[in-house]
Amino acid sequence: MLFNSIIFLIFFPIVTLIYFLLPHKFRWAWLLLVSIFFYMTFIPVYILILALLIVIDYSAGIFIEKSSGNKRTLFLLLSILSTCMVLVIFKYFNFLNMNIEALANFLDWNYSPKILGILLPIGLSFHTFQSLSYVIEVYRKKQKAERNFGIYSLYVMFYPQLVAGPIERPYNMLHQFYEKHKFESKRVSEGLLLMLWGFFKKVVIADRLAILVDVVYNNPSNYSGFPLILATVFFAFQIYCDFSGYSDIAIGAARVMGFSLMTNFRRPYYSKSIGEFWRRWHISLSTWFRDYVYIPIGGSRVSVPRWYFNLFIVFLVSGLWHGASWTFVLWGALHGIYMIFSVMTSQIRKKFVKLTKLNLFPKIHSFFQILITFILVCLGWVFFRAENLDDVYYILTHFFSDFSFNILNIPLGLDIYDLIIAFFSILIMEFVQIIQEHKGIGKFLSARPSWFRWSLYLALILWILLFGVFINKEFIYFQF
Repeated sequence: MLFNSIIFLIFFPIVTLIYFLLPHKFRWAWLLLVSIFFYMTFIPVYILILALLIVIDYSAGIFIEKSSGNKRTLFLLLSILSTCMVLVIFKYFNFLNMNIEALANFLDWNYSPKILGILLPIGLSFHTFQSLSYVIEVYRKKQKAERNFGIYSLYVMFYPQLVAGPIERPYNMLHQFYEKHKFESKRVSEGLLLMLWGFFKKVVIADRLAILVDVVYNNPSNYSGFPLILATVFFAFQIYCDFSGYSDIAIGAARVMGFSLMTNFRRPYYSKSIGEFWRRWHISLSTWFRDYVYIPIGGSRVSVPRWYFNLFIVFLVSGLWHGASWTFVLWGALHGIYMIFSVMTSQIRKKFVKLTKLNLFPKIHSFFQILITFILVCLGWVFFRAENLDDVYYILTHFFSDFSFNILNIPLGLDIYDLIIAFFSILIMEFVQIIQEHKGIGKFLSARPSWFRWSLYLALILWILLFGVFINKEFIYFQF
């Protein structure tokens, strides 16, 4: 079930209304039931895979808590290996096989690859990481093993963040399913407003920009110069509005019912460095890799060469997490190189700023930092969006060939009317984000009279209804 579908607009109010009408002791069971239904609206049989993951890690948590010494470590490793094996089979098996075939052909070996004709279960990478965080925290004794199988199942399957996160930690979520949440109008209105904002970003901006991006990136060799640059910049806004829009809807839907999910985005394109970008982009994933990969392998508490290695490995694995393709691996590697280069040149850049007196003009300095970071991120998005490495090479080498700003006569999928709507919608989003960055939108709105606030809400609803692209287009991160 897509958030941007008619069925969800029926599903959400009914689920929420019944949730508040039910006695507290039955609410978790209701949420589990509707979460199962929510997931089964995609491919019903894949609920069995999710059930397998739940059984494995629920059992592992109890065994780890009961055990001591090497047994605890053994149960942890068995849980991690079993959970990851499910992910490897469904997401990486064919990728590994194709690469083994390529190596065999290069070495002139006789190898016939076995290809699994199966679809990747929606959100499988998110389920596995959320499950892994549970068993790891139980092992670290920061979380007690959950004895209620239904509650643990709900922790993995909670429908707002079931498919694309945020990837929650057990110590943030599990206790919330035991708490009684009353209907509070202020909290409900905040949640609904956040959902509305998420719908605006998804159906007005992301899905409109997707039309042009798909036209250009599906056949990049038909274009050169400005259309490639425009499609790449549009994809930067598309993926942000698509994924952060999903997160806003998920967090808002949970908040309506009284649940608090972690913030997943904090205006990442206002970052002044790649490091800051990753502290603002997909926060639940970047902190997951920090807590469960980067710090355990040594983090920055090692020699400088090893520190660079740790940074690179984390981003390499992050790229592979996003997709079973060399384009994703190289996207992660590129960000790893960005991070290492940033650390290596830190002192040089500080000296350059003092030498050029940029430090005397902090706003100008910040502008250039944000611009350079955005350009670097956009170059990375080429790897992320391109279908294959040949397309990556073509796009990167044709950004500035046959350069012309006249795009009105080039078939890009969007006419001038659509481009104007996209432009003004992005301006609206950026205006709100500037307020959020400096003041906080909540404080800004609360300081205004009610007629002003409700006029804005109504205008946003009308903008969505008039200019939304209602094609039930899946969220980008559903494929991960």
